[in-house]
This record gives sequence, structure tokens and C-alpha cells, in this order.
Amino acid sequence: MRDPKTFFVRTYGCQMNELDSEIMTGILENRGLTRSSDENTADLLIYNTCSIRDLAERKVMGKLGQLGKSRQDAIIGVTGCMANAKKESLFHKVPHIDFVLGTNNIHDLNQVLDQVIATGKQSSLTDTIFQHELDYLGAKRDHKVCAHVSIIRGCSKYCTYCVVPYTRGPEVSRPPEHIIEECRHLVSQGYREVTLLGQNVNSYGKDAPEWSCLFHDLLEKLDAIPGLERIRFMTSHPVDISRELMQAIRDLKSLCEFVHFPIQAGSDRILKKMHRMYTISEYLDKVAMLKELIPNVALGTDIIVGFPTETEEEFQETYRILAEIEYSVAFLFAYSARKGTPAMRWKDDIPEEVKEERLQRLIQLQEDIYTKHRQQLLDETVEILVEKRSQRDPGTLKGRTRCWKNVLFEGDDSLIGTVQHVKIHSYSHQTLLGTLV
Repeated sequence: MRDPKTFFVRTYGCQMNELDSEIMTGILENRGLTRSSDENTADLLIYNTCSIRDLAERKVMGKLGQLGKSRQDAIIGVTGCMANAKKESLFHKVPHIDFVLGTNNIHDLNQVLDQVIATGKQSSLTDTIFQHELDYLGAKRDHKVCAHVSIIRGCSKYCTYCVVPYTRGPEVSRPPEHIIEECRHLVSQGYREVTLLGQNVNSYGKDAPEWSCLFHDLLEKLDAIPGLERIRFMTSHPVDISRELMQAIRDLKSLCEFVHFPIQAGSDRILKKMHRMYTISEYLDKVAMLKELIPNVALGTDIIVGFPTETEEEFQETYRILAEIEYSVAFLFAYSARKGTPAMRWKDDIPEEVKEERLQRLIQLQEDIYTKHRQQLLDETVEILVEKRSQRDPGTLKGRTRCWKNVLFEGDDSLIGTVQHVKIHSYSHQTLLGTLV
């Protein structure tokens, strides 16, 4: 098999996958390959996949099936969570793919590629335990102002609906000095914002007590880096959020006042069935503490409707919670059974049309909340980190508020990477429109 000269990477799923794709891009460019935006002509095609929902998997399988007819001349690799979930069975379902590489094996990309080229045979590496520090400094970033920084990989919570502990393995924290070095490196390259990533960032450092560095300790160290304007993080598990972390959000100047704090359901019985390890009362107590310590805090959430045995009354409890808390960001999903998860042992007994009807009711409620929040910001002046020129409207610049709101306004390229103040005069869909102050 001939050496590839160009490569194409398509990313499905979460920010973790986006970062993993940036690392693989760096590895391939260091190998001498050129990145291509054309899926139809690149010599090497990599699909970095997601297994969190059935729809995500079906999209990938459909794409891989098409490639068997259209790109028989290319080397095709599957990476990401589907690679770990399905392993070598992918070779039986889509026999024309050349390699399968798990989320914890992307540092072996060159090795697998060499093997495929030398032998012409399929190759697979899918470890479930994360053991190697990845080349984060060599990652080829897609963004020039904001960067994702992994601080903990894997998850040890084992929610009954979730495949992540099985595809990414148990929690493994990165050493704090590596994270600090990476953030300093990013700032030296012109980056002004980092988003710290983990399936559960609140667990950071608990697997390595000898470091004496929990999540709030790490945040304090990162806040001291000169030139780092903003720090975000996601995702937070409600069980592990601490008062010390809340105080860090309040006190550290670079830390944004936004907490992604997934509730998943509004019923104690459903939460127990999901193995979320908190009650609604406990969750609401932490929300109250967050709002007391950080009055301007904005909260995000994930919610699943139609979990096995969910009654209409239990869905109504979820609806009431959504209306009560008024999340700034909400990712809303209908339950889909995932092979290999504990929830598979229960009958998926909520009809699809009932799931969809419940989901649409939540979406409509959340849209009303979004509209209310946008109207409250009219004539207000907000702080923006200017990220880039808008693709849809090249005459405007795009940035975000500290609490994750998208803002467009007119300005020149010299403002990119700076913090500005913008007065909001209107909005279009979920994007705020303003004028530079």
C-alpha cells in the first residue's frame, strides 16, 4: 500500500474528540502529510467517532458504508469512542476500512499507519486504560484564540445509560505541571482562553492524592499565568462539585462564571435508576449555593427524556426543574439504548413518539427561556473576548461573553484576541448583536 501524501479528518461528538483530532492532525503533519479539506481526494481518511447516542453511530456507519464504493483507493481509519465500543467487529461490518484506533491509542497512529502500509493488512489498537501522555504541545489547533486543554481522561461514575467508562476507561488525571506547561505554551502562541476538558473535571486529582492538587488547586495555579484572560471548564458532575470550587469561580479573575452542571432528570427514582448518585434536593442545594456565592453565575445542563419506565408525572418533574432553574444552556435528548451499558437490561419501554413529544415540550420551554434571557440583555453592555471574523457575515466579528453567549458586532481584525465591551441592541436566533463601546 502506498504512502499517503494528504489526509482528511472528520470529527463527530464532543470537545474531547475535537482535541483528539487536533492531536492526530499534529502527528500526521509532523510525519510530512498535508491536511486536505476534500474528502473525495485525500489519500488518508480518518473518522473520529462518537458512541454517546445511537444517531451518532448511525451517521458514521452510513458514511463508512458509502466509502466502500467511492473511496476504495484511500486508507481509511476509524478512531474515537466507536473504535473502543465496537473494536474489531467494525472490520466485519465495514470490511474496506484499514485500521481501528481507540481513544487511548491515538499516540500510536504512526505505528498503525506504518503497519497498514507495510503489510496491506487491517490493524487495530483499542486499549481501555489510558497510560501515555499525549503530544498535546504538538496538537494542530483549529482555533487561534481559544483552545481545549484535557486535564482528566475517562470516567469512573458509570451512569447506567452511558458508554464513556467503557470506551474511554476510568478516570486518569494529567500531572498539574504538564497542564500548566501546556497553558503557558498556548498563551505564548497568542491564545487567550482555555477550556479545561474532562468527563468529570470535578474529580481532577482524586486519583493522584500524592500531588495534593485537586481541581480548585489547579485552577488557582492556572489563574496565575500572565496573559491567560479566561478559563472555562466542562463537564461537572453534581456529586463532586465542592464549595472550594465555587469559591474559586467567585474569586479567580480569569475563571468564567459559567458551570455546566447536568441534572439529567427531575425525578429521584429516575436519577437512582440512572446511577447519578444525588437526589433532586441535593442538586438544588448545590444550585442554591452556587447562586449564593456567585450571584451572576450561569448554569448549563444535559437532560434525557424517555428513560426506561419514566412516567408522565416524572417527566413533569423534569419540566418543572427546567422552568425553575432557567438554564443558560441546555442540551436536551431523547433516550437511546446503548449496547454494553447497564440500562440495556431494561426494556426500552417508552414509545418513540412519546419520547419525541416530551423532548419537543422541553425544547419549546427552553426556547422561551432563551428568549427571556436575550431580552434581558438588550441595552446592556457585556464583556467579550473577540475570537474571529464571522463566517456567515464577514463584516462582523464574533466573540463570547463570560457566560457563553455568542455576540456579533462590527470591528476590524486588530480586535481579534482582545477583550472588548459591546452594547447589545438586538438578537438573531440565539446570537446577540451589538455595538462596540
